Amino acid sequence: MNTTVDQADFFKTLEEKSDGASLRGDYSRCDAQYVVRQDSSGYTAEQQALWRKLYQRQAKLLPGRACELFIDSLGKLDASAEIPCLERTSEALHKATGWQLVAVPGLIPDLTFFEHLAERRFPVTVWLREPHEFDYIVEPDIFHDFFGHVPLLFNPIFADHLQQFGKGGLKALRLDALKYLARLYWYTVEFGLIESPQGLRAYGAGILSSGGEIEYCLTSPKPRRIALEAERTMRTLYKIDSYQETYFVIRDYQHLFDVTAPDFAPIYERIRMEEALPANSLLPGEINIAPNR
Repeated sequence: MNTTVDQADFFKTLEEKSDGASLRGDYSRCDAQYVVRQDSSGYTAEQQALWRKLYQRQAKLLPGRACELFIDSLGKLDASAEIPCLERTSEALHKATGWQLVAVPGLIPDLTFFEHLAERRFPVTVWLREPHEFDYIVEPDIFHDFFGHVPLLFNPIFADHLQQFGKGGLKALRLDALKYLARLYWYTVEFGLIESPQGLRAYGAGILSSGGEIEYCLTSPKPRRIALEAERTMRTLYKIDSYQETYFVIRDYQHLFDVTAPDFAPIYERIRMEEALPANSLLPGEINIAPNR
């Protein structure tokens, strides 16, 4: 399979995803790996104030909703006062777990994204949302990427886990099976829930950086909450423009690592012969885990 990224085809894909080519990001200055230079001095006073407002709002929502590991890791970052300098954070991150942050203009090709992860580089978008997008944003911005993802990269176990996702993504591309792994990534790294003695908690970045879904995913009676299982998750479609209709739950972090450790090639082959499952499906015999009260 040819996995070479054709930039023209990628930009066409961006236009299709952006509803009229309105997708943000200045790609004119990125290199072959879609890396750009973050101009920290270019953020306005209004953007810095918006960052502080976003950070303060989200930090207040974490207790009782986010996993303790995330809360502990976020507290060590000291990123509440201003939009963080990615290079400075990257230096500390590399000392902690061998990872680096790379600035990118926005969404990047799947191949490039997984290549970065496989080399322990995490892409972070450089632009910040507008004030009217305070509660909801379609595309990931620097607040989502940094606040949601970076704290757990300081944990060696999660750092290793994400690198394995990168390597798995490259293999899935070669097997023409990326959409299956993408579903697993979506339902764990972005929207995963974990059981705790106090009830369900969120560890997925898409939830942790959201003002509304961080409560909805734990307490609303509407969505499904199902124990994580690789093949089931890979068959399940997901929504990108609304709260999730299903959340997959891990018992503990070892459960997550055990589920994502095997060779997925045999699973990919089985799934090709099966219909995808709707985002709100509940199969016979599955338990719909009760929300927090």
